[in-house]
Amino acid sequence: MEELSTVTIDAGISWGTKILISLAIMIAAWVIGKWLQNRVASAKRLDATLSSFLGGFAKYVVLALAVIMVLGQFGVQTASLLAVLGAAGLAIALALQGTLGNVASGLMLLLIRPFSVDEVIHVSGLFVKIRSLGLFGTECTTVDGVDVFIPNSQIWNGEIQNYSRAVERRQDLDVGIGYDDNIDTAIKLIQKIVDKQDSILKTEGREPVIFVKAFGASSVDLVVRFWCEPADFIGAKSDLFRSIKAAFDKEGITIPYPIRTLEMADDQTPPAKETKPKKSSSKKSSSSSSKKKAA
Repeated sequence: MEELSTVTIDAGISWGTKILISLAIMIAAWVIGKWLQNRVASAKRLDATLSSFLGGFAKYVVLALAVIMVLGQFGVQTASLLAVLGAAGLAIALALQGTLGNVASGLMLLLIRPFSVDEVIHVSGLFVKIRSLGLFGTECTTVDGVDVFIPNSQIWNGEIQNYSRAVERRQDLDVGIGYDDNIDTAIKLIQKIVDKQDSILKTEGREPVIFVKAFGASSVDLVVRFWCEPADFIGAKSDLFRSIKAAFDKEGITIPYPIRTLEMADDQTPPAKETKPKKSSSKKSSSSSSKKKAA
């Protein structure tokens, strides 16, 4: 009985020691993983998107190694365990092809880097600002403040338009004038307005151009083509519209709009009256014929 109690105490001490060591390993792995994640994420030489991805990946690698070490403390054969995990991983990979496709797409996005954190892109029919790029999807925010999670494969397999990397952007502004207005006068007036706009670039190769586009159904269509910085893309166009409208009103130049006139044809021909056959005539003819036969 005394020997049994001694064995039980020794086993308890042994298991207690293993549990304490395992807890120490997991706590140390968690601390080291968080520290490594923060170090990688704060690296100045790496892009913010890449550093965020690599930081999270390093953290989970440290935790996976810690789990293997803990299992070794309890006598689990890690070599055979890795073989079993490899076979299970293959089966899971076949079952989760779409999920692994997101991982592969995320890696390709990190390597090619068509966008970075805090950049505005157009993807999947949405204008979004990138917040973070993960293993399975990209977290972003739309222009109206809605949080969106887009799978990486959907981004990688679609068209990506980046609106943040362009240093200069071009846009065309359509202006219509009436057929009775003088085209040269309208172009000179628009040119004066464009020259006063500081947000419009006027460097070599980026000079604003005004030309006649087409003869419309109710107007002569002019185009004002100019370049500006991305930050002034909306403001420059709005200011130009307001200035041109005010100048045209002052100079008496019309901005026509399409008018549709409907004409109703006057039909004075009276409708034809429906004539019904006279039944009395048939009766009279039949009676007269019978009289002739009697005579």
